Amino acid sequence: MRELYMGVDVGSVSTNIVVVDEAVNVISSQYIRTNGQPLETVKAGLKTLQRRFPDDGVIRGVGTTGSGRQLVGVMLGADVIKNEITAHATATIQFVPDVRTIFEIGGQDSKIIVVENQMVTDFAMNTVCAAGTGSFLDHQAERLGIPIEDFGDKALSADRDVRIAGRCTVFAESDMIAKQQFGFSKAEIIKGLCEALVRNYINNLGRGKKLEPPFVFQGGVAANKGIIAAFEKEINHQVMVPEHYNIMGAVGSAILARNEVKISGNATSFRGFQAADLEFVPATFECEDCPNHCEVIEVKLDGRIVARWGDRCGKWTNSVSAIA
Repeated sequence: MRELYMGVDVGSVSTNIVVVDEAVNVISSQYIRTNGQPLETVKAGLKTLQRRFPDDGVIRGVGTTGSGRQLVGVMLGADVIKNEITAHATATIQFVPDVRTIFEIGGQDSKIIVVENQMVTDFAMNTVCAAGTGSFLDHQAERLGIPIEDFGDKALSADRDVRIAGRCTVFAESDMIAKQQFGFSKAEIIKGLCEALVRNYINNLGRGKKLEPPFVFQGGVAANKGIIAAFEKEINHQVMVPEHYNIMGAVGSAILARNEVKISGNATSFRGFQAADLEFVPATFECEDCPNHCEVIEVKLDGRIVARWGDRCGKWTNSVSAIA
């Protein structure tokens, strides 16, 4: 039997589910819109995976990452639950061992990761402002009447440079409208927008950091040729886009799951494909035992509490083992 490992990256915009083999060859991958329903999204993806799953394969480990990693990790019986920084860095180091700087831009957030000797030494995340994220680019492509798939090619076709204010989505959109009124073409405005967003990204996330090559750009926005060109212009260096640029978080979590089961020697905790048919009920409550008033998330399966997290002191998190 082929030993396979599953990685799930649950984001606010999309969920990626991948299966890799021992050598980290991607056997299967799915991109699914989360639509605010991470549990239902992963259940649907799990059923699809079951139909496609190779007859000679067996899941030996499961890892989750992303904003919904805890909830989905409980549902699947994940062997490892890690943050996005660790997952993305792990995958990038696998494919580009000498990487020094990772640019990652997703649908709702962006991050920069500094690596030295295959170890993360610094990072920064932007989860508050939408400027520079995939959702903002999608919105502007729709407003300009251009398919997002053609956005990058359109930017590369521009004859002139035009500077767009990119510090804020509101300012950027206002400036784009003004430049249209001044007679600049859509291609020139799109190029200016790409350069503005990259400038904002480098100035905010890269501030105070030593950014050195090799540079790797990943995340869904890495499909945009205009953004790639803007990065190369801003840092005056080539930027690599890996083959699996849009699923690197999921691939990284699969690698981490493989490493975990290999090191521990334990059998996987994966609940199996039947997890898609189980009824998990999440709820929250506020702990009033101290001034922190932590919001504790609680997940039940068949009326039994199977997970809790969110408390700073660990009182409720650690109580689950006693219940079980």
